[in-house]
Amino acid sequence: MIDEISVSDIALIREASLSPSPALTVLTGETGAGKTALVSAVKLLVGERADASAVREGARSAQVSGRLFPGNDEADDLVVTRRIGSDGRSRATLNGAMASVSELARTVGPRVELCGQHEFQALLKPAEHGRILDAWGSLGEVAEAYRAALATVREREAALQALREQAHSTNAQLDEARFTVAQIQAVNPQGGEYEELRDWLSRAENAETLARASHGAAEALSGDGGALDALNTAIALIDEAARADESLSGFASSLRETCYVVEDVARDMGSYASSIDFDAASLAEAQDRLGALMGLMHSFGPTMEAVFERWDEAAALLEVADNADGHLARAERELEEAEAALAEAAEAYDAARAEAAPRFAAAVGEVLSRLEMGSAELVCTVAPLAREAWNSHGSASVTFEFKPGKSMQARPLARIASGGEISRVMLAVKVALGAKDGTETLVFDEVDAGVGGSTANALAAVLAELSRSHQVIVITHLAQVAALADKHYRVTKTEGDAPETQLSVVEGDERVAEVARLLSGTATETSLAHARELLEAHVS
Repeated sequence: MIDEISVSDIALIREASLSPSPALTVLTGETGAGKTALVSAVKLLVGERADASAVREGARSAQVSGRLFPGNDEADDLVVTRRIGSDGRSRATLNGAMASVSELARTVGPRVELCGQHEFQALLKPAEHGRILDAWGSLGEVAEAYRAALATVREREAALQALREQAHSTNAQLDEARFTVAQIQAVNPQGGEYEELRDWLSRAENAETLARASHGAAEALSGDGGALDALNTAIALIDEAARADESLSGFASSLRETCYVVEDVARDMGSYASSIDFDAASLAEAQDRLGALMGLMHSFGPTMEAVFERWDEAAALLEVADNADGHLARAERELEEAEAALAEAAEAYDAARAEAAPRFAAAVGEVLSRLEMGSAELVCTVAPLAREAWNSHGSASVTFEFKPGKSMQARPLARIASGGEISRVMLAVKVALGAKDGTETLVFDEVDAGVGGSTANALAAVLAELSRSHQVIVITHLAQVAALADKHYRVTKTEGDAPETQLSVVEGDERVAEVARLLSGTATETSLAHARELLEAHVS
């Protein structure tokens, strides 16, 4: 959810900050005061496009910064900044690091949903209807089983196609594969052999140096007059001194420990020197073998790993060509089995959606009824698709249609519903979904368009209910909605040649006066009394 937003030089806003409540926050103000500029600021945070027109006149750039965190966990917060230059260039940072607009859309976008009359992407896109229904019906398990089965079919289709291509390899391809197998088999390399030979030859070619150095080191450590003799002499002298000063005994003990280490190293060096025995015949044989392996890497490499891969690929191609009918029959059988499993998963998925659809429509319809939309209803249709149309979204199309009245025909939302109706249908869908939609913050603009009277009370109650599962920010003209808010901001515009939009929290008498203005346009004794009554009812 949004913890805080700071805005500078956007539209008529010079400087403003918003710290919304985790529940319901409202913004009110006169028409033209600049409330929608704050929505524009939120759009920038979630990665929507912007241009120079967003920058306040006379300013070099506009900037919006926001801090968001999931639920109530501040440990996993996101700090986002978006700057738009007067030249239209956009820059963004995410937790202090440079970020692209698409990164903001992927990271911040899913957390915040803008619900203005022109921003109902999910509700107006049929491709999203299935996702909404699945979320409401908790169909994740059956949906995942379908997608897993679909992925298996696609993998086996690709494998069968690859086999068919291999089975129809040209004579030239087969000849090349036979040549590759013959050349590599003639050398018959073993895993790790090249590295072992390379290391062995390095030692063999420097045998004289290794023998001389290791033997000399052993003699220097343990031979007559070597390091061990010197250490033992020093230990004896320290022991003699320690009889007069016990504090010196620790040095003798340390040197004895050193003697053990020196003895071990001397013994190992002696053994190493004795083990060096490289005869000329073995050296020549190893050099020839290494040359053969390097020849393979030159022809089929550049590494031994690549040589083994070419060997396996060529052998597999020949094996398929020699046993094409058997391989193809097995691959076709495996694909048929996968298709059968997919059909079963699709049937279960379609059935689950078909069962959930009317219940979801009824849940949305119940909220629409509370919003006093008469006999209007959402119609949710699940229609199986032809097999070739199945995709990761499902094996059936899920469509939301709007039916304004009982006797009227259901049609797609975008074609029949007014802006205000779409707003309230979206609100009803969000209430029905509750916390299942995965969105943390909902920003409503003009959800109350054309609403008044008892419908205003119903709308306010539904928004308050929604704020129990989401952070809700509402730009509203309704006193009933404003009175139920946990936090209330007033948007005003200064007068003069350079007007500015300002944002301030209203509390106490200021809030009473603002609710009264929403009720009657001015703060009269009657409207003030009514405003206090609305606010006190919310507190109680």
